[in-house]
Amino acid sequence: MELLAPAGTNENFHAAIEAGADAVYVGAPGFNARNLARDLRLEEIGAMIRFCHERGRKLYIAANSLILERELPQVIEHLAMLDFLAPDALIVQDLGLIRLIRRHFPRLKLHASTLMTAHNSLAVRFLADLGCERVVLARELTIREIGAIRSRVEVDLEVFVHGAMCFSYSGLCLFSSFLGGKSGLRGRCVQPCRRAYAASGKGRAGAGGKGGGSYLFSMNDLSGLATVPMLKEIGIASLKIEGRLRSAHYVRTVVGAYRLVLDADPADMADALARAEELVRQAMSRKVSSGFFSSPQPPDAISPHHSGNIGLHLGRAGKVLAAGGEVSCTLVLKEDLAVGDRLRLHLEPSGERLAFTLKAMFAGREAIAAAPAATPVRITLPVDCQPKKGQAVELYKVDIASSEPARAEQLPVSTVKLELEGYRRRVARRLHKIVLEVVQTAETAKDERPRQADGRRPSRRGQPQPGGRSGIEWWLQTDSFRVLQAGLSANPDRFLLSFVKDLVGQAGQIRRLLGNRARNVVWALPPVIHEQDLVKFGKQVQAVLRSGFRSFQIGHVSQAAFFAGERVHLCGDFTLNLLNSQAVRVAGEIGLQSVQLCIEADRESLGELIRGYKGTLGEQGREGESRNLRLGLTVYGTPALFTARIAASHFPYDRPVLSPKGEQFVIRRREGYTQTHSLRPFSLLPYLAELKGMGLDYAVVDVRGERVDGRMLDELRERLAGTGRYAKLPTFNYLGRLE
Repeated sequence: MELLAPAGTNENFHAAIEAGADAVYVGAPGFNARNLARDLRLEEIGAMIRFCHERGRKLYIAANSLILERELPQVIEHLAMLDFLAPDALIVQDLGLIRLIRRHFPRLKLHASTLMTAHNSLAVRFLADLGCERVVLARELTIREIGAIRSRVEVDLEVFVHGAMCFSYSGLCLFSSFLGGKSGLRGRCVQPCRRAYAASGKGRAGAGGKGGGSYLFSMNDLSGLATVPMLKEIGIASLKIEGRLRSAHYVRTVVGAYRLVLDADPADMADALARAEELVRQAMSRKVSSGFFSSPQPPDAISPHHSGNIGLHLGRAGKVLAAGGEVSCTLVLKEDLAVGDRLRLHLEPSGERLAFTLKAMFAGREAIAAAPAATPVRITLPVDCQPKKGQAVELYKVDIASSEPARAEQLPVSTVKLELEGYRRRVARRLHKIVLEVVQTAETAKDERPRQADGRRPSRRGQPQPGGRSGIEWWLQTDSFRVLQAGLSANPDRFLLSFVKDLVGQAGQIRRLLGNRARNVVWALPPVIHEQDLVKFGKQVQAVLRSGFRSFQIGHVSQAAFFAGERVHLCGDFTLNLLNSQAVRVAGEIGLQSVQLCIEADRESLGELIRGYKGTLGEQGREGESRNLRLGLTVYGTPALFTARIAASHFPYDRPVLSPKGEQFVIRRREGYTQTHSLRPFSLLPYLAELKGMGLDYAVVDVRGERVDGRMLDELRERLAGTGRYAKLPTFNYLGRLE
């Protein structure tokens, strides 16, 4: 069984190897799902690969970010360089990236990232068929579910056993992107799950339950030490430790703890686990729990009255003093502390955080270099730390003062850099040819703003242009039979019905209600179907087919397998995360006829994607594939910003919750999952003519969760037609910029 460790720096890399990691994973420069202060350079990665291979270790590269159309040329060059460096595998999320690698760089081995939300054997088999030699399972699975999947697939499986836990299923979180375009699927997450929220009517959000606020979504870290023997018995290929953003001390300590357990004799396991758990405590992570390993509803996964900060809690500052250009505070230490340690300051209730290195510490008037727990001390703070009246200052130790010299000199970085430069020159012509095949032309990629249906370009100020929906096809999405009845008067081109128990059970009644219009119904499967529910969903799909419906929308690419051998029209939901033309082509290659594009896309990215795909519409590829998918987009609604498995007792379901900035959201429990939505829908309805001009074929209006009545439908019709006077709604990222 492989022990796989993270490395975001050269120091972390050596810490992982020395602590006993069998393999290390690093981020691909520019397209990995961690927003590091500085990505490792290609030559550094190449030197690490050689270092590992000389010692019988492996190195994997996380290239697990979604790729924009304009980034494809640079990504192709990076893939060529990675191909030359010969890592043991790339960890990938983007379907388009997988396509590029399989067609142009087939020597590169592929591992499917946890961001691909592989939560059942159907997903694992699909990803294996797509070319992935290993699949990293979703972190929301129990040991029993992992074992069931393992027994039904042949491909290697990798499981996260330690580190940070996302509240949402990986690959399905839109919250950070919704708040300002910083996409978690592109490594830019601002961690809204770590903020304090307050239930509406109980005061502003604050820490520790003060003012009615709590850290509703802030997951404790995962520690799977006790599960290692079971995972080993199941036949898991690799145990993965999260933490490319963590310190070398963290990496060394946690890797050492798991090495201790992996190497222990069964008779000594209890002692090994006790020693390993003490090492983990010293690693300065968050509070830990066993995650979902033991239960799909773990009671200790969230500590709502604790901020979820990384590090050892040093205490709450007493007085914060500012004098002589210096800011300091007093506190009684809860843990040992030394000058040079790395600290994080947390202001409550705003949630602001500030990291710094401790420069000076005093006991009374005497400067001291170190102090044990329980010592009253005064420490210096950054000069820009100016807490407001009523704000509490919490301090955490997140790293220790390093006494070890950097080990980068052991890596042949300069040699690899020269070799890369020579290789880049040798393959320049080949890469240019690949780029021309993948993207239309450099001029197309740099084309100006997309045109509207009438040929005009939209205003640079982002103002909607007149013309309403300008004939674009529109679909009404609902999860309610009552809304379906009311929606008939709205006259949508298609009804997109959620594949929920209530609606599926009324499939025959829905067909009778709609009559000839039943052919315009599309049944939308959810993005997550756990292993134990596969048989049930398969039977429900067959029941709906027997009722005469032939159109379905899949929420995960693997769900196309439900319809093998059936004559159906298959669509793809935005949860497929299609953000470039190569990814769209994969959707066509697996049998889809219509797909929704990534809901996070901004105007520029969306236009580039559509041009990149439709610019050669009608051209038959060398392999005979025709690029004629119909492209859609959700243009109105309150999409799930979080989709989570956990249903914690502290969630104020179906009541507004407030962020520290006063933003309003609501938490709902539907069909076995917890979802968080904005209270205000976003709307691109004023831009439908523009979207049609870009080449969009259909627009989805999602009214799930909304109260739909005659008045609401009248407003919807007028917004679609571009008439009426209504308050402006947010536009998600469309008028902003997706990062």
